[in-house]
Amino acid sequence: MLAVLFVGALIGGSIWILRPFLPALIWATLLVVSTWPLMLAVQERLWNRRGLAVLVMTAALVLIVIIPMALVAAAIVDNAAVLGERLHDLTLTQIPGPPAWVADIPMVGAKLADEWQSMAALSTDDLYRYAEPWAATVGKWLIGKAGTLLLFFVHLLLTVILSALLYYRGETVAASVRRFGRRLAGDAGEQAVALAGQAVRAVAMGVIVTALIQTLLGGIGLFFAGVPLVAFLTAVMLILAIAQIGAVPVLALAIAWLYWHDNMVAATVLLVWTLFVGSIDNVIRPILIKRGAHLPLLLIFAGVAGGLIGFGVVGLFIGPVILAVSYTLLIGWIRDGHVEQRPLVDQHRT
Repeated sequence: MLAVLFVGALIGGSIWILRPFLPALIWATLLVVSTWPLMLAVQERLWNRRGLAVLVMTAALVLIVIIPMALVAAAIVDNAAVLGERLHDLTLTQIPGPPAWVADIPMVGAKLADEWQSMAALSTDDLYRYAEPWAATVGKWLIGKAGTLLLFFVHLLLTVILSALLYYRGETVAASVRRFGRRLAGDAGEQAVALAGQAVRAVAMGVIVTALIQTLLGGIGLFFAGVPLVAFLTAVMLILAIAQIGAVPVLALAIAWLYWHDNMVAATVLLVWTLFVGSIDNVIRPILIKRGAHLPLLLIFAGVAGGLIGFGVVGLFIGPVILAVSYTLLIGWIRDGHVEQRPLVDQHRT
């Protein structure tokens, strides 16, 4: 018992010491596992020089992942003050009356027109007292996020450094993890490790690629519709798409803004475009995930959703990995028990 307590104390102390580096280590591991086949292909083209391949992959990681994420954070911070001012100006604006077509909407048109007319009847002072607390809260929250920008960049730098180390020593680290899996659960443990890597690549391909496609198409729609703050809204769409919320909430607000300013043609076109953008993830993501991992699609989706709720954005990858490992070990345990029982059944029949 003392030995177990001592080992547990060592493990807890190690985790406590490494806790500041764990987010960067997790992201570096996910990035390296997701792009490992690409790294091997680059190494083969560079005369099998691992150092050159690591240099190229690290530079590509900075250009493709780190810099865009930094630009997203910078865009949000830079436009926070502008958004706060716009929200404040909105509280001083008199709401116009509802257009005639609102009342013609089936089932809800009359009630919607009455509510709209009630809001339009408010004076500027009443509207300001009603909306000013909300605008001030949103503005302060966005501006307050600027204080965490430095910490965010530190984590990005650590992620790049750890990714380079993992690229360089990838085979050694993978062999150690496989031996650890075999030590725990035999062949099923080693298979679970391999399946965990496949799950990470599948989710990275399905979630990230789908989010990028949705964000790109949504940004194009906002640009041609003439909506202001396109860079900021596109950055928010990327975050929401990665978080599995999607780009539809931002596009819906843009549509409402266009209708508010009586830009009916652009709003209607953007509405149709939003229906297309909001539905393509249901087609693209399952195809990409299913191609990357030989797991039940329901298991992958449950891991993505549950991991997001439990661990945040990084849970998009952790959730499917945990379920994939548990699923593999469970199936292996059931299969081994079935194999052990079959000779007894055959002997009984004999």
